[in-house]
Amino acid sequence: KGLEVVREEVCNFLQRRDGYPADPETIFLTDGASQGVQGILLALIRDENDGILVPIPQYPLYSATIAINGGALCGYYLDEASNWGMNTTELKRSIKEARAKGKEVRALVVINPGNPTGQCLSETNMREIVQFCKDEKLVLMADEVYQENVYAEDKKFISFKKVLKDMGPAYDSVELASFHSTSKGFTGECGRRGGYMELVNFSEEAMEQLYKMVSINLCSNIEGQLMVALMTNPPVKGDASYESYVAQRDGILHSLKRRAVKLVAAFNELEGVTCNDAEGAMYTFPKITIPQKAVEEANKRGVAPDAFYSMALLDATGIVVVPGSGFGQEDGTFHFRSTILPPEEAIDEVIAKTSKFHAEFMNQYR
Repeated sequence: KGLEVVREEVCNFLQRRDGYPADPETIFLTDGASQGVQGILLALIRDENDGILVPIPQYPLYSATIAINGGALCGYYLDEASNWGMNTTELKRSIKEARAKGKEVRALVVINPGNPTGQCLSETNMREIVQFCKDEKLVLMADEVYQENVYAEDKKFISFKKVLKDMGPAYDSVELASFHSTSKGFTGECGRRGGYMELVNFSEEAMEQLYKMVSINLCSNIEGQLMVALMTNPPVKGDASYESYVAQRDGILHSLKRRAVKLVAAFNELEGVTCNDAEGAMYTFPKITIPQKAVEEANKRGVAPDAFYSMALLDATGIVVVPGSGFGQEDGTFHFRSTILPPEEAIDEVIAKTSKFHAEFMNQYR
């Protein structure tokens, strides 16, 4: 599970964040959040009849891990027209469809704030999701690695643990696995491989089996564990480094917000492109209308049309975006994911190059 002193730091962080105590024995320190996700999916999936509800678009860690473990991905579509919101009607459609195919759906994955979509769920929406998991007896897997990255003035991050606990003892049957990482937020230490998962309302037997499973390997790397300790126990008022810490933290987050706003506005100026606001995370996910001639050319080359567009952008400008087909999307739609991470002083150049390329691409295939 990792160093007890670090797990205690995580518990103190969770208590401050949510207002509810945490138990170090329910905390597993992991090599990034990905290892925690992989462990829970390994425990859940027995064979090809076990299904996992996963958002579409989704971070490919989920589809890949489900496939490796021989399970079934049961996609539910996020609502692009509602800024990529979650809809319980869509969840019910997906689970009904999966069961009609003989699948036993065992868990629901929620990424909040979203990757690649950047939405931040409302508390009302989260309560509906918890209720759905209770009704359908699903494990709730809450990917919360972007919890520090919220930019919308009218939104704030609320953890699923807080929502679950606020709903009272009637929901103590809902099993929650939540994940956090040192790779995101304003820490951004991807290479250190630090993360943790907290398990809430899991039975003692389930905890024993999970512990047995992770004990096959060594604990997560020590450097990553120490990064988790630093992330969860930052300087406080009165510490010598507090003012410097606050200045750096706020500087990074305010800069990310400015970049997000600027990129979204620029994408919405492009012909045939619409982009929802980036409420959180580190990405924009614009929808693009690709000319029919370009679609035909992509089909000739055996690549997805948005992959064709993305490669053309890379070749022309050196700018890397990820095609929406890599995350999943509604049939007949095309997207790409762009990060908001280029240095702030480079954003205008990125926008200028992208705008020039896009105009030329549209004219070439008009």
